Order: sequence, then structure tokens, then C-alpha cells
Amino acid sequence: MTRTGARRVLFVVHNVTSATRLLDVLPLFDGDLDVQALATCTGSSPFLGGVADLLARAGLPVLPWEQARETDFDLVVSASYGGELDAFQGKLAILSHGVGYNKRLATPDTGHRTPDTGLTEGGRAECAGRGEARTTAPPSVPVFGLAPEWLLHEGVPLAAATVLSHPEQLERLRLSCPEAVPTAVLAGDPCFDRILAALPSRESFRSRLGVTPGQRLVVLNSTWGPHSLFAQESFPWLLRELTGSLPVDEYRICAVLHPNIWHGHGPGQIDRWLRRARDAGLTVIPPLGPWRQALVASDAVIGDHGSVTFYAAAIGRPVLLGAFPHEDLDPASPVAALGRTAPHLRPYKPPRPQIEGLLDGWFPGRHDAVTAQTTSAPGESGTLLRRTFYRLLRRDEPPWPALLDRLPAPDSGPARVLSPLRVVTRMLGDREVSVTRYAEPAADPEPDASGDAHTVVPDKTPDPSRIALADLVLSHGPDDPADGAGDGTGTWAPGPAVAWATAVSHRFRYAAMAVAVTGRDSCLVRTADGTLLTLTGAPTGTGPGPDPAVYASALHAWLESGHVIGDLIAGDHPGHLTVVTGTARHQMRVTLTP
Repeated sequence: MTRTGARRVLFVVHNVTSATRLLDVLPLFDGDLDVQALATCTGSSPFLGGVADLLARAGLPVLPWEQARETDFDLVVSASYGGELDAFQGKLAILSHGVGYNKRLATPDTGHRTPDTGLTEGGRAECAGRGEARTTAPPSVPVFGLAPEWLLHEGVPLAAATVLSHPEQLERLRLSCPEAVPTAVLAGDPCFDRILAALPSRESFRSRLGVTPGQRLVVLNSTWGPHSLFAQESFPWLLRELTGSLPVDEYRICAVLHPNIWHGHGPGQIDRWLRRARDAGLTVIPPLGPWRQALVASDAVIGDHGSVTFYAAAIGRPVLLGAFPHEDLDPASPVAALGRTAPHLRPYKPPRPQIEGLLDGWFPGRHDAVTAQTTSAPGESGTLLRRTFYRLLRRDEPPWPALLDRLPAPDSGPARVLSPLRVVTRMLGDREVSVTRYAEPAADPEPDASGDAHTVVPDKTPDPSRIALADLVLSHGPDDPADGAGDGTGTWAPGPAVAWATAVSHRFRYAAMAVAVTGRDSCLVRTADGTLLTLTGAPTGTGPGPDPAVYASALHAWLESGHVIGDLIAGDHPGHLTVVTGTARHQMRVTLTP
């Protein structure tokens, strides 16, 4: 160390989930040159994937576990009870790594206090010798984080500060472990406070996530364990239905999976499991990605008994529970109360009517009586936590405000559907066309999806044999954006777009159109007779417009209804068509391209 004499603060990392909560509070020490932060990893969790990358991004010096145990610290901060926390030298502060303490979880008899062995969050314990499983938590199983099995070591509280976010947790602590009550500190929820601070950025987040005006963003969320939504037998059905039976221009689907799912099965395996859903337009938030921003931007959340679903309800988002193991939760906890009051998804029933019924029946404050127990100090956790930390450090606080980092804007962009698209169109007037697009393989289309239909196949579809059967062949950009054919945004530059469309028309002579996206609101079309047209949408002013390929489908339907290009170019409003997707109306201009 070049600068000696600084107070030493050790962050004890259990896995990615706990590490992200610790990084929430790390900025509370910003600017103080007399505090040195370090980190160590317990090694007690089987979900260690991603921890090294996360710590490298944080830039903290990482001590080996053995060295950390032998080093004197002024303050030790953990967001889990994993590892031998009693071995550290220094005052210990323990935060929740979720929304309070809700789940029953047995203490393993391994010498390492870790919540990732023994009975899992889903209440499943392996039986010796036979591999059989107990699938429900017996009443004797303690509540993780509130019971003596977790809070005490040899009858003495482990922590100098047990951080709670709401008095309801303190009342449950009094009943379950009165010995730890003197260590309790009500200091709010820093994760939730960062979400609250980001609520005014909702429209900006929606735009950055590629949600267009008129689209509904549905977040599919799952915690980990055998009773989670991801573990349900119906989950593959739900994934197919959400990505296949919901119109892609009216719904955007985003998946937020617990880091233990990613690192328990392996990121590569998760990517392979979700690949077909990605091809159909699913946006998958990585384990260190902008899941909080997705919640802020969402219109509805389909989830389970995890913290993310509860946070969604707490910021007023409608929630639909796809799984909820009541027996694995403390019945007195707020999460259990949400499970008793929130609507539940009906598996194997069409999800769209259920989602629309959820949204139509929603009213502000529906779950306020439950979610008000998220925190007793909204927006104040930074102040309260820094006060606690500096008290334990026996040091005066800095004179500047205690601030948490603001959530950065996400950068996912528009969903790129690589699956073939089944497009249903209706003529609503002489120059007005309704376009409804479904990703394949779709389930049975919605009952009222009558009308003319055609097929749009992206040139990068996983099954290239489908291109020969396409009515419209679509490309969003060159294979290699660095070859000079693009415009730097992943779309075609005008000149190369003409060359691509001409080549495609010559190769696939049965296609009615070749469509090359040339900008956020524009595409170039080459019809079967060689006519070149540029389709341009009017800026919405409220975020990104629809996929420009929608305009090509509308023009195709208009021509198929018996019109000709000459009819469109002439008249009182030359070159204009109105395109309807769901409840949104878009103005499109058609111009001849030399």
C-alpha cells in the first residue's frame, strides 16, 4: 500500500447475487481517502461463476480467503450468511441480498454456513443414499436470516449490525431470535432505492430497450431452485407461447433469470436453451445486466416468489405469478402475502388473454398494503447505511451527501427476430393497412387473426431453406458491418442495399419483395418486377418507431389487394399509407428510388 493508515473495509462475496448488493453500497465510501476497500470470496457457494469477472470490473483488491481470515479489518460487510463469518477480525455488518428475509432454509451441517447447500431455496433436500427429495419445507425449517441457526455463533450474534429494511422484519426477529435484536439496524433497501431513483427515466429506458410506441414490455422473471418458475414443467410452454403467439409489434418479451440459474447450469447451456426463443425476439438480460432498468420499463411481470417479482409489484407493475411455493416461505413475510393476493398464471391456457386481463383489471396501489413493507425509509438507505458503517468504523462521516450510483441507461436496442414471420394483414381503408406479425414457430394464432397472410423470412434465419418459400426476404444489415456495406448502425447503406436486393430478387424469383432495412425508420424494397422503392416512417417523437419491415408488409398487402404503385404515387396525398399495429398508428411515405 502506498497510502497507509487507512481504515480497512472488507466486502465478503458469496456469489454474484450477494456481490451485486455489496456493489450497491460500495459508493458510500467514495471520496474518503482514509478508507481502503478490499474483497474476498468465501468459496463456499457452488455458484462461483461470474464472481471473478464482477470483482475485476469493480477494481477491488481481492484477498485469498486464508489471507482475509488472518488480516485485521475495521469493518467487514457481507450480504449473505455464507462462509465462516465468525472467523473475521473486525466489526461485521450483514445486509440482505434480496427483498428482506422470507424463505425457509435449513442450515447445513458442513462447518461452512452457506445457503447454497443442504435445503435449497425451493425446500428440496437430498436423502442419503437414494437421491430422493423432500419437496416441501417442514415447519421446523428456519427462516433464512432471521433464525438463531443463521444469526448466532456459540450463542452470540455473528454481526455487530444486522441490517433490516422494515420494522416488520424486526418484529419477526424478536420472535425468532431475540438475542440478535440489539444488533438490528433499520437502514432501508439500497437496491430498491436505486430502482425508485430511476422511475423518472422510464420512457428513456423503454426507448433504449427498443420498446416502440404502442408496445407492451412483459418481463419474464424467475428465481432459482426446484420450485421456481424456470423449474416448472410448464416453463417451455410459456416460453413458446410468449414468443410465438404474441404479436411481435405489440409485445416485447424480456427474460430476467436469477444468477444461480446462469451459473448453476452454465451460461452456454442457458444460451442454448433460450436460442430459439431469442430467434423469435426474446431479449435475455445477462446475470450482470440491466434487470432493474427492465423492471422500470416494464408494463407487466410474470414471475414467482423471488425478490425481482416483489420489487416489480413494489413499483406498481402488474404481476402474474407463474409459480409460488407457499410452503417454502415464512407465512408472515411480505412475499408470502403477495403470493396470497396476486393473480396466478393458468398454465397451458393462452397467455395473451391472461396478460390483457391483468392489465385491464389493474389499478394503482393494488398491492400497496403488502409492498409498503419493502422499506420504511424509501430513498434514505444511503444515508442510513453510511451512518451505520462509519459508526462501526469509529470514524466521523464525510461532510458530503451519501449517494448511491444512478442506474445507467440500458443499451439492448430493438429485438431482432430471426425466425420466419407469419404476417396477417387487413385493409382498413383505401390507404390504411393493419399488420399483425407472429414469430414462428407460433402456436395457434389468436382467434380473431383472420385476414390475408404472407411470410417474411430474414436472410439470417437459422433455417436458410425457408428463404426459398418466402413472400418477402428481409435483411437488417450486412453479414459483416465492417465491410463498408453498412452505415455504422447495423443496417444497410443505400448503395449496397440496392445491390443486395437485386441479388436476392434474382436468386429467389418467387419472392414478391426483397426488403433491406436502411435506417431506424426506413427500408428499401425491390419488387418482383424490379421496381425500387424507399419506405420511410414519420418520426414518433416518443421513442423508436416500429421495425421498418412492417412498412414493407403493409405495402405488399396494399398491392395484393389490387392496387398498383401508380395509384399510390398519384392522388391528393402522394406516397402515403397509414399502417396500424395493435393500437398504434404509423404514417409511411413511399418514394420511387432511382
